[in-house]
Amino acid sequence: MQLIKPMLAKPAKLPLDDAQYSFEIKWDGIRAMLYYNAEQLTIRSRNLNDITHQYPELQQLKKKLIRQKIILDGEIITFDKKGLPSFPILQQRMGLSSLTAIHRKMLETPVTYIIFDILYFNQSLLELSYIKRRSLLESLQLSDANWQTPAYQQGSGKEILAATSALNLEGIIAKRLNSTYIPGARSEDWLKIKNQYRQELVIGGWLPGQGQRSGGIGSLLLGYYDRTLQEAKKENKPQHFLYAGKVGTGFTKNMLHKLYTLLIPLHRNTSPFTTNEFPNTTVFVEPRLVGEFEFTEWTPNNTLRHPSFKGLRNDKAAHDVVQETKNTNSITI
Repeated sequence: MQLIKPMLAKPAKLPLDDAQYSFEIKWDGIRAMLYYNAEQLTIRSRNLNDITHQYPELQQLKKKLIRQKIILDGEIITFDKKGLPSFPILQQRMGLSSLTAIHRKMLETPVTYIIFDILYFNQSLLELSYIKRRSLLESLQLSDANWQTPAYQQGSGKEILAATSALNLEGIIAKRLNSTYIPGARSEDWLKIKNQYRQELVIGGWLPGQGQRSGGIGSLLLGYYDRTLQEAKKENKPQHFLYAGKVGTGFTKNMLHKLYTLLIPLHRNTSPFTTNEFPNTTVFVEPRLVGEFEFTEWTPNNTLRHPSFKGLRNDKAAHDVVQETKNTNSITI
């Protein structure tokens, strides 16, 4: 079976013709494509890295697939004590390599695979409509302790968005009922409608801390590229790394220590940012580390207002991080 890059959703406002869409929760985890070929089960991240060994509890899903050839699309998440998805808790499971640590964390922090699409079932399903793929997926009844096929709702997007807002969830995904699956595309057939602004950004440096953070990181300097690497090659233009502001909140003590350990080897003497001036105390780094950040809005200067760190991401290449649509609420499909 050929590896498939996941289809992506475009930031947008609720579609006016919401009867033509299904709506589901936007899960706060990591995208994961699951490949099952008769007996072997493999899990790959959004950038197609093999992460199978990191989530051994999902191997039990083989018992439910009964020697079929299947590709599933979904999200790996963890739940907090309130039963809500929590990306900060999932951070404890991401990037582990030691089998001992993985199995210990598996018992402490089990994951759940949220299955929301099926792309292969003994033959490719990419050309089938979304509604037909979902009907087939539901017929497999893939729900258990460590995996679920969540419900979705045709129409009623406004009510579903309001319900997720009341639960303090990130938002919803709208999928056009008659849409096919386009690998790797960020299509208008899939829309993400958020309750909060949130996106990945690249760390380009840090400012030393004071007080309790003295000797370590006080705040991170964030950036994004003006175009993806693929777009730059296609247009024969260089990428420019643009400043998005700094963030000093949302960190635990352990995360600050982890960030310091990861950033020290990336030290560089010059700024990676195309523009802007920074204090003499700034420590610049190679822009390779990607994090996820929540904020209230983009300012007129294209920097974040009131940003908060949510966690590190190892499932997206730094050179593909660009600014998402600046004013999401102004877009209507």
